[in-house]
Amino acid sequence: MAKPRQSSFRRILVSKILLLLVPVLLIGEIVAYKKARSSLLETARQNLTESAVIKGEKIVETSAALKTNLLSASQTTVIQSGSPLEVKRFLNQVAQRLPRQIECIQLTQPESGNVVASTCGDQPIGELKFPIPNDGINVEAILPPKLGTTGRKDLPNQLRLLLSSPIYDSMGDLRYALIFRVTILQEKGRTKPGSLTGSTMVIADDGTIMAHPIPSRVGTNIAQHTDAGRLKKILKAGLAGNKYFLHLFFENEGEELLAGYTAIPSPLTEGQEGKWVIIAVTELDNALYGLEGIKLILIVLTLGLIGASVLASLYLARYLARPVEQLRDYAINLHLNQSTQPIPDNFKIREFNQLAQALGQMVERLKAWAEELEIAWKEAKAANQVKTQFLATTSHELRNPLHTIISCVRLVRDGMCDDREEEMEFLSRVDDAAIHLLGIINDLLDISKIEAGKLSVVLQPIDLRQVLIEVINIQSVNVQQKGLQLNIPQLNETIPVNADAAKLKQVLINVIGNATKFTEQGSITISTEIQRINDKSEVIISVTDTGIGIDPAQQQKLFRPFVMVDGSDSRKFGGTGLGLAISRNLMELMGGTITLESAGLDQGTTMIVTLPLIDDPLLPGAGRKENSHNLGVPFGDQAVRGVKQTAEEVSLQKNCFPSTVNKELNNSTLSV
Repeated sequence: MAKPRQSSFRRILVSKILLLLVPVLLIGEIVAYKKARSSLLETARQNLTESAVIKGEKIVETSAALKTNLLSASQTTVIQSGSPLEVKRFLNQVAQRLPRQIECIQLTQPESGNVVASTCGDQPIGELKFPIPNDGINVEAILPPKLGTTGRKDLPNQLRLLLSSPIYDSMGDLRYALIFRVTILQEKGRTKPGSLTGSTMVIADDGTIMAHPIPSRVGTNIAQHTDAGRLKKILKAGLAGNKYFLHLFFENEGEELLAGYTAIPSPLTEGQEGKWVIIAVTELDNALYGLEGIKLILIVLTLGLIGASVLASLYLARYLARPVEQLRDYAINLHLNQSTQPIPDNFKIREFNQLAQALGQMVERLKAWAEELEIAWKEAKAANQVKTQFLATTSHELRNPLHTIISCVRLVRDGMCDDREEEMEFLSRVDDAAIHLLGIINDLLDISKIEAGKLSVVLQPIDLRQVLIEVINIQSVNVQQKGLQLNIPQLNETIPVNADAAKLKQVLINVIGNATKFTEQGSITISTEIQRINDKSEVIISVTDTGIGIDPAQQQKLFRPFVMVDGSDSRKFGGTGLGLAISRNLMELMGGTITLESAGLDQGTTMIVTLPLIDDPLLPGAGRKENSHNLGVPFGDQAVRGVKQTAEEVSLQKNCFPSTVNKELNNSTLSV
């Protein structure tokens, strides 16, 4: 049974919320209204100041440009020595090209005042004043008493100037006076409501009003008006250079205005040190345009918030616990692995939505981590299988040459050979097996350096032609032994590249050795080509064979360490699967690339090695144009004789100087 004077939770909640919220909302409305009014006034002051600065700069720039145009026109040969008809024709042409601020151009005789040529009738618009300034241009303002002589309807607020310049003939005598009537400031009517550019007032440093939104005040002095005190303060501050200080002042009608001002040098000839104060002025109501709308929005918003508070307090007790309960049920079902519904996230309270989002993200991260762990486990398993296969292959590759070395050494040691020639044959086999074994070990060392990031190259300018010739001479023996046709390029010109000669030779021996190893019959074609891409030249070495080819789906695997396309091929042809991986890393260190192209199985393979060309004058023949880098020619009789001679020389060196030839043939049996 409820005790007396006790109320329900909802009623207490509603009364307390309204008791606290309504005064806060009313105070907030007042503060927001004052803040909005202050912000609008500050914005208006800043905009009016910027508007005054921009207008002042425009007046200065326009005056300077017009003086330049007048000076240029006065120095033309046609005006100085031409006939009146030519001068008039010239002025009409000039008027079409000059800025639109120039209303009239006249050429007069200074002594008589007669108009020689004009673009606005024969009535004189001014005369040349003496003395003439150093820049040769007189400037004077046209005030209202001088207006109305041309029959033109004047705009409400504009500032006109007369610019005149003397013209002398070839003898240095004064002949004409060229006069421009220009408008450097012009405003049409009142500004639009809400516009903060303001109307323009121009006041000279002596207080003369040069331009004013009220035409009757132009030409008067500020001392003649009831608001002279505030105008004098603005004039004084502007002349002192305080263009950022803004003031509210009142006109004689009692209207409150807002002004921004700045000072500029006077464009008039008299008083070169004088200044004009440019004032951008607007009504206070115009500066506060939109404040009533803001006030209405605040009232509507306050009423809406009060109504929303009432509704929120009524339904708060009901809906406050529901999000927590839903999240709790979801967490329990998730813990029991029984969650089949997505996490609820359609709450009306932001914090609960954020909590639901965070919980959902946590679940997604856990799922992603589980998937990553599963993928990592599969990759580790696959890597383990690859390395197991690699160890088996490597063990086989190491065991065979070791068996050959042991068997041959024992035969020679036990004196099982019939003569010295047979001993030398066994020792030659031992030497070949040792070189092959050293190549495998070098591959293992290189791949370990690559994985540790310690493999390095020494780049220096070399002649690629010499390296390629050496590699062809070394590999031609193996090509001849297999009975293959070798097509080589015409290497007549220097090919300067920046590379490590030993590492580049290792890559080329590996590429040509692979082509020889995987080709049973047919030919091997080596070609070079120079191409230019993006203002950079590069040399392309292509090695094309007619061998077993590679399935396109398996081609990219060849550049991975420990990976071979088919284990049966490794047993048939030998190799550890490291050659192309090492070659790719070496080419990247030298700034080049190595790629593979094959149409498929039994359709041959093309290995492409590219290196950027350099222009090194230190190399012999550098800078000469390569005439035919892409001419693959058959390995003819003369080339065959060279190959046979090279084979004999290599065989002789191998038998006589095994320690010397080891270094040259170190990579001759590298395989993939």
